[in-house]
Formats: sequence, structure tokens, C-alpha cells
Amino acid sequence: MLQRLRERLTLILIALLPLHALLVTVGTKLIAGPGHAPLTALALWKEGVLVFILALAMVEVALSLRRASSFRLDVMDLLILALIILGIVVTAFTHQDWKLAVLGFKYDFLPLVAFFVLRRATWSEGFLDTACKVLLAAGAVTAAYGLTTLLLPREFFLWLGYGDAHSLYFPDQPLASFQLIAETGIRRIQSTFSGPNQFGLWLLIPLAIILTQLKNLKGRHTSSLRLFGLFVFLGGALFFSFSRSAWIGAAVMTLVALHGALPRRIFWRSFAALMLVGVVVAAAGIALSPKALGRLSSSRGHLTRPLEAVHVIIAHPFGLGLGTAGPASNRVSETCVMLRPQDDPAWAKSQPTLCVFLGTTQVQPADHICRCPFHPENWYLQIGVEFGVLGFILFIALVIVILRRLGKEHTDISFIFLAFLAISIAAFFLHAWEDAAIASTLWILTAVSVPARDRE
Repeated sequence: MLQRLRERLTLILIALLPLHALLVTVGTKLIAGPGHAPLTALALWKEGVLVFILALAMVEVALSLRRASSFRLDVMDLLILALIILGIVVTAFTHQDWKLAVLGFKYDFLPLVAFFVLRRATWSEGFLDTACKVLLAAGAVTAAYGLTTLLLPREFFLWLGYGDAHSLYFPDQPLASFQLIAETGIRRIQSTFSGPNQFGLWLLIPLAIILTQLKNLKGRHTSSLRLFGLFVFLGGALFFSFSRSAWIGAAVMTLVALHGALPRRIFWRSFAALMLVGVVVAAAGIALSPKALGRLSSSRGHLTRPLEAVHVIIAHPFGLGLGTAGPASNRVSETCVMLRPQDDPAWAKSQPTLCVFLGTTQVQPADHICRCPFHPENWYLQIGVEFGVLGFILFIALVIVILRRLGKEHTDISFIFLAFLAISIAAFFLHAWEDAAIASTLWILTAVSVPARDRE
């Protein structure tokens, strides 16, 4: 009974996580009225459901231990425990702000804790198949809504409860209505998510499912065409997210899937065809707007911020503590916009609380020095900033061990392997694991796929 309840709650969580930002935004407006930041009580629903699922799993594990009287830790478990202990120790010797540490723990460690616990629970044989159906349905719904939002006026988003600003995140205000590509008027799809990068990265999960299912539908033309159509539909939504990191992740996992499914000669032909498609897509993006792919201001940040993170790690090899970088830092800092020295900051006067920098010089506001978040734009470097060189090494080792285990656990390439690989690649360019819809979903499914071998 506990297992059935846990699995149903897990499926509900996986289905609702992609809708989280939209549901919280609409719910906040209905409860508190327009102009309010997302209500904490609403925003924490997902953590509450996840903790309840973990509690059920721990009860099941405790009952099974009474019968088996064995509890083993493997390399993945030891790496996770070492990371958590290291994070707590570093925080105790650095900033000691435990409220910030709890926020950092939610982003950095809660999915890892879920993985640690849930891989010890028993899962029914058909759970992953059902989860795949749920994710494909969620992908179709969010992609359809996302593509529709390209045509909807700004007033529609204000009516839902989104903020008046676009392309900016304010911790004390509603989510931005939408995001535009820098230096253009082109809208990026964020669908029901908090941003287009989060949406694009999450789409890699249902796309990975389709890639693995297409290989198993030989001779079933109707099903193959239906799946291929869905793949193209989701791929279109991914394109209009203009998330270059998600594009890279999608390209990598597609190549890996083709490499595992096709004879070598056919694979290289497919590789050439895929490269041609990539050139066509890039040409379409450039034709749409020459600045759509380049995005000099964004690209500059993706180059300079990782270098800043490396310098911080060199200066603080033992780390700065939980929550000092990445999404947790974003939640407790002011909103800062970094412009080039030659840019005109006049547009920002309509947002007097916005911190604006021309190069390294703060030009707005004039009454205080801004406290800006620290975004390494790289999840691995974020871990390094928070937990030092040792934390950086431990997390990379964890990713490698999990990918190797996923590869060995299945004779064929699994969709979990493809999705985990794609997100891990994207994490070199973004804080790819920050969104709960991505992190919780993928770590839970990975736990199901690589169970702990702690029973005889």
C-alpha cells in the first residue's frame, strides 16, 4: 500500500512540476492580488510533496531492513554523503548564515537526497513506462502552450499574474511576463516555466524518451510517425526557447542515440545529415535576426563569469559555503544588469530599483552599492565556489559514476542516460540543475533506474 501511494504521488509530482511556475504565479495573484512575488507557501508545495514521498520511502526501507538486516553504501552514496558533509562543514567555517544555507541545500542537495533514499525503495516493473507516458503528455501540453504564447499579447500575461517587466528577475516581484533575446524584439518561449532556459532544458527529457522509443518501433509505421511528429513538435518548441545550452544538449544526446542504434556507415551518414540540419537551423536563426544566435551581451557573460568563478575558487580553495553562488545567491541579492561601456542605460530609469553597471561602474541606483548575485554560468564551477576544489571534484566524480552505471545497467541506451548526459553537458554553460522540474524528475528517475544493491 505504501509503495502504491508513493508511486502515484511521484507520478503526480512529475506531471505537475513542469506547471509549477505558472500555477504559483496564477495562485499568487488569486490569493494576494497582482504585483506580488510568488507566495512562499505556494512555491514550496513541490518540496512538501517530495519530502512526503521520501518519508514513505524511508518507512518502507526501515521495514525491509528489519527483514534483511543489511544496509550497504556504494560509490554513489559515499560521494553524495561526502558532498553534504563537506557543504555543512564549509558553511560552518565561512558565512554561517543558515537561512542562506537551507536555500542552498534545497538547490544543491535535496535532489541528491531524493536519489540516495529512493534508489533504496522498491519500484513496480511498469513505473518507468508510466512515467514516460506522463512526461510525453506534459511535453506536448507545455510545448503547445509555449508556442501559443508567441502570439499572445502582453496583457494576457499580466492577467495571469506575471510582472510588467520582461527579461528580468526581481526576487520581490512576480515572474517576468516573458523574455526577449537581448538587442532584439524576438520573444523566447518559456511556456509554463520560470524562464526559456529552464523550459528548453526540461524538454530534453521527453525528447530523450522519444529517441529511445523510436528505435524500438521497427515495422510499426503508424506509431513511428506519431512519435516522430511529436519529436519535431517538441524540437520546434526547443528551437524557439533559443536556449543554446539546451540545443547543445539535444545535439549530443541525439548523436549518442544514433551511434548506439545504427551501423557505423549509416551513423556517419546520419551524422552528416544532422550537421546539415544544424546548419539550416542556424541559418534560419540568423535570417530571423542576425543577433538571435550571437547575443553578444549574453555570450560575454558565459565567458567572463566562469573565469570569475575560477578566480574565486583559486582565492578560496575550500569554498565560500552553501548558497553563496547560483540560484540561491540570486534569491537573496538585488537584480543587476551588466552592460557594455558603450551601451545606453537610459531604458533602466523606468526601473529605479534595478542595479545597472556600465562595464564595472555602477550607474544606477546612486544611493547605495548594489549586492549582486554570483552566477558562474556553470553548475560545476558553482559547486566549486560553494564547496571548494574538493567539492568540485566530488560532484564531477558523482556525475561520471552515475553515467557509467546507467550505461552498464541497460543493454540498450536508456532515455535516462541520454537525458542525464544532455543536462550534464548543458551544466557546463548554465545552472542546469537549478529548476526542480529538471532536477527532481531526473534524479528520481535515475534512482529508479540504478537501485542500490543493499539486499541479498
